[in-house]
Amino acid sequence: MQSNIRGIALGLMTPAFLGVAPIFGKMAILAGADSFTVAAWRTLAAVALLWLAYLIFARKYIFIYPAGLLGCVVIGVINGIGSLFYYGGLEMLDASQAQLLNGMYLIFAVLLCHINGESIDARLVLRIVLALVALVIITGFGSAPISWLGVGLMLANALMFAGTVILSQFVLYEMPSPTVTLYVLSTMAVLVSMVWVALGRPMTPELVQAALPPILALGVTTALSRIALFSGVKFFGSLRTAVLALTEIGVALALAFMFLGDRLTPPQVVGVGILAVSILLIRPKDLLPHGINPNMLVSNIADVQFQWIAFDQAFGKHQSDVTDAANTRLTTMEIHMIREMMGANTSPVKPLSANKDDYGHVKRSDKP
Repeated sequence: MQSNIRGIALGLMTPAFLGVAPIFGKMAILAGADSFTVAAWRTLAAVALLWLAYLIFARKYIFIYPAGLLGCVVIGVINGIGSLFYYGGLEMLDASQAQLLNGMYLIFAVLLCHINGESIDARLVLRIVLALVALVIITGFGSAPISWLGVGLMLANALMFAGTVILSQFVLYEMPSPTVTLYVLSTMAVLVSMVWVALGRPMTPELVQAALPPILALGVTTALSRIALFSGVKFFGSLRTAVLALTEIGVALALAFMFLGDRLTPPQVVGVGILAVSILLIRPKDLLPHGINPNMLVSNIADVQFQWIAFDQAFGKHQSDVTDAANTRLTTMEIHMIREMMGANTSPVKPLSANKDDYGHVKRSDKP
């Protein structure tokens, strides 16, 4: 009960943690750090903080099984690529514009959930049209020329973040949100660090002194925002969490107004209203995934492992004897033993029956 209350509370705090990200990120960029440096150092700071906290206070959340780790790695790669796009776009745009464009991820999430040939109704078309109108107004009616490369990078991040929210609900079915957060962020840290080493600028002592404080603050809020986000997906579902997280736009706009001097023109304010209407038209069933469940890959891996264990226990064979499942051949006797083990000799299947003789045969009863 207490864990549920903590999860719900963290989910409700998602907008606050996500809303400060563009503010601290823009501060670090204005201090001289490039986008690759900000993405890498803030993720490394977040991961270091999480591992330290887990080792001291919550070691039980460090355990993860291989199939679950595979799911976290997939989500981490997607989210890591998206973070590179995000800070690349933030470097070219105002914080308020960047966060408004990032809000398009919910529209992308709805489209991704209909990618398996689901019929597109009039409501979905209306949402897309309104979102496109809002996008044109927000990007085309600002007080200064806008970088279209930055717009493209932010929309690419929105697409990646939509995939992160949708895929995370499958992994969270079987693992606690703190565990998912730890390994998703760890995967992100490996990915963005590799990109920074290859493409980023080195941190000089002067740059460290100027940019490190906002980067460290960004790392703390990144760790908290991911814990809050995945807790929200687990307890609220992907749609409610996504809609709730969109209030981060209001947080970001208010903070950008106070600390960065960002201003929206009257047409852009109208664009924000149109975007809000488009988002509010989304229904819970719109974010139900109709395509292939990516978690089935994990399930199939677990099923194969279980079958190997069951086969070894039944016939005393080692896993190495049945490694090549495609070339495995069962003898007639082994097939017969499997049938008897499952209670399917000539009578109806009784998989839990203990009514067997010393040789494993199901006893017959003359009683009705």
